[in-house]
Parts: sequence; structure tokens; C-alpha cells
Amino acid sequence: MIARRSLLTGGAGLLLAGCDRVVQNPTARRILFAGEDMQRGLQRALSDRAALAPEFRPDQMSPIFRANGTHNPGTPEYAALAQNNFADWRLAVGGLVDTPRRFTLAQLRTMPARTQITRHDCVEGWSAIGQWTGPLLGTVLKAAGVRRSARYVVFHCADLFGGIPYYESIDMVDAFHSQTILAWGMNGHMLDVAHGAPLRLRVERQLGYKHAKYLMRIDAVASLDGIGLGKGGYWEDHVDYDWYAGI
Repeated sequence: MIARRSLLTGGAGLLLAGCDRVVQNPTARRILFAGEDMQRGLQRALSDRAALAPEFRPDQMSPIFRANGTHNPGTPEYAALAQNNFADWRLAVGGLVDTPRRFTLAQLRTMPARTQITRHDCVEGWSAIGQWTGPLLGTVLKAAGVRRSARYVVFHCADLFGGIPYYESIDMVDAFHSQTILAWGMNGHMLDVAHGAPLRLRVERQLGYKHAKYLMRIDAVASLDGIGLGKGGYWEDHVDYDWYAGI
């Protein structure tokens, strides 16, 4: 079976043509995102869900790390937050939790942080290696008292696609993976706007579109049925991307 990473990062002209052309081509979408249930089931059955994504040395970091997706939400609300260095920004954590929380950036920075140098694989056909720093998502969820009935974590973002705020989701296994972090730092500096300031998800064993940027709210939920159109993410709902984007 051809590895998904090889398909996405190899010499396939389809992907190198760019994300927009893939999105606009129904045949390309079917080829690229076919067999979600089989791919997800096989990967989860045959692999250790706790296995780590490869990590790299500082000298292996990419000299240029492209920004994926939106480069700036461009809304008045986000501009006001950025102008004040995100001092007024809050990350809301709710849903199936015992104690809904609203974390400031300063509070998140006081939490134990993990720094990891990993490779970002974009569905557009490019990859880059960068360093990310932030608390484990699991730490934040535990601080809010996530309930056992929660099966998924949904991320709501400040950037808009067609007027719709971006959203994504992962399951609890990936949420509590030891490399799944809420990154406030990149390459030794605070996140910049193009890369998702003030906070972005890093879920290192999945493709780049799962790494939601410009986080505003996190909800623990029992089902994805009421999220967007029911597939758990913006691209999944609107252009048939896989919900499970494991690599």
C-alpha cells in the first residue's frame, strides 16, 4: 500500500499544482481523499496511537517556513487583539468540562511547555521543519476538567473562509498525544500573525490543515453531528477532505 505521506509529498503533479486546483477538481478530490474509513481504520489498527512523529535537530530546521492557510484573519476584532499584543485575547475552553475556563496568553505561557522540532506536511504538496513551543493540549483540557463522555475536541478560530469561522476537530486519543500542543512559540519567538498568533494547534501526526490557527475557543464534545455540516472541519464539510488526516 502506498504510504499517504509518499503520495502527498512525492512528485505527484496533482499536488504540486496547488491546493486551489485540487479543491476545484472533483476527480482529484476523490483520488486524494478516497477511503477515509479504510485508511483511518487501518492506520489506527496497525499503528501505535502513542507513537511519536519524527523530531529533528535545530540544524535541520527549514530556512523558510511557509504560512499555510490564512495569513491574517483580517477582521476588525482580530486586528484589535493584535494591536494590543493579544493582552485582551482569551482562549475559552468549554463543552463537556466541569469548569469552563478562559485562559489569557500569559496564563498559557506559565504552564509546563513542550518544545519540539517537527515536519509540517501541507496538502498543497510542500513540507517544512520548524520548532514549536507550548503546553500540551491535554494539560489545558485537564485544567478545565474534561469529562469522560467527551469523544472529540473542536477548535474554533478567528480566521474566516467564505465568511465562516474556521473550525477543526480531533479525537481524544490525538488530543492527549504527547506531541499535541497549543503552540504560542515558533522557532524561538512568539508566533507571528501569518503562522497563527496568538495560539495554534500542533497535532504532529496529521496533515497541516488539521493544525488550526488563530484559536479562540475549544469545546469538548460527544459527537461531531452538530459541528458545521457534521464532518468535523471546514475543509471536510466543504471540499471533502478526510476528517482523519494521519500521516
